[in-house]
Amino acid sequence: MRLVVTGGGTGGHTYPALTAVRTLQARLAAEGRSVEVLWVGTAEGLEARVAPAEGIRFAPVATGKVRRSSNPLKMISPANVRDMGRVPLGAVQARSLISEFAPDVVLATGGYVAVPVGLAARSCGVPLVVHEQTVRLGLANKVLARAATRVAVSSESTLPLLPESARRTAVVTGNPVRPAVLTGQAEKAVSALGLYGFERSLPTVYVTGGAQGSVQINTLVAKLLPWLLEHANVVHQCGPANEAGLRGQAEVLAPHLAGRYLLTGYMGAELPDVLALADVVVSRSGAGTLAELTALGKAAVFVPLASSAGDEQAHNASHLQRAGAAVALLGDVTAGGLREALAPLLADPVRREAMAARSREHGRPDAAERLVDVVLAAASGR
Repeated sequence: MRLVVTGGGTGGHTYPALTAVRTLQARLAAEGRSVEVLWVGTAEGLEARVAPAEGIRFAPVATGKVRRSSNPLKMISPANVRDMGRVPLGAVQARSLISEFAPDVVLATGGYVAVPVGLAARSCGVPLVVHEQTVRLGLANKVLARAATRVAVSSESTLPLLPESARRTAVVTGNPVRPAVLTGQAEKAVSALGLYGFERSLPTVYVTGGAQGSVQINTLVAKLLPWLLEHANVVHQCGPANEAGLRGQAEVLAPHLAGRYLLTGYMGAELPDVLALADVVVSRSGAGTLAELTALGKAAVFVPLASSAGDEQAHNASHLQRAGAAVALLGDVTAGGLREALAPLLADPVRREAMAARSREHGRPDAAERLVDVVLAAASGR
């Protein structure tokens, strides 16, 4: 089988595509078959590093980014005009790559590079599967949904937002989650990170702002730290650039509180075990984070990134809050607001478990397998 995968720019588009590729490879290998994969992306995007590192052939094409604004006049900026001039070149390059590679199917997971590649697939008569990670359609997928053979979405709530022509062939798969995330063991986190000062009768809170950390979340937690540690153990992944600045505050904690606090810049292979240990997670609300936390069934307090494209993180968090599966802190978030959100969850195990159960109802741990089903069906003309 021959597959072109496109999408990237950020981890939210890149890692679901990679998980789908790995799942497809495993599925076909179990059947005695193989798949040849070409990843088409931008030379500057995360995918340009991830694909070669994973042994996947990579080819770059030109693309342009639309810098959105509520003011239509600001959309006609020199940067937007310049980037849009690159789109026709990217379309020509994408069509050439697809014609030469002759894939059975194209999988597009969003990001600006997906537009020329997806449209090239359509013009070459190659089946196109579009996958949307967020509750609301991203800009690229809004364009591609009308051209797609099948549209896979991560939430039932997305279906009414699709163009009417796409709803007939749309399927809810969920957002692929890395298999390792689902296999964590709490006790392994304790031993690997030396969390022997943790008070096991208290709940554990995992605080994260993503790989680079979040200054906003770090600041909120720092203001609450002594109170928080009276009520919980805390694993705080703050981002490598922020660790030194927070270390001083950790060093002046009372001894009985200091043992309940682990500050780390980066969380690597131990992340699945930390997630297994966590009773509550404080984090951003990107699509990948939501997919992982709902697949695991974790109570969460979300502090959405205000500058996310199309305000998608706020919509993601609000979607789960309406279902009772999380708390969403929107607008001007204060330390007092975070404390108010955490206090009832830390004090009441029944309330915490109820939120975790509702979160689990929205999880789709088999999302990668479901998406592979859609890809294979499209490739075979079903």
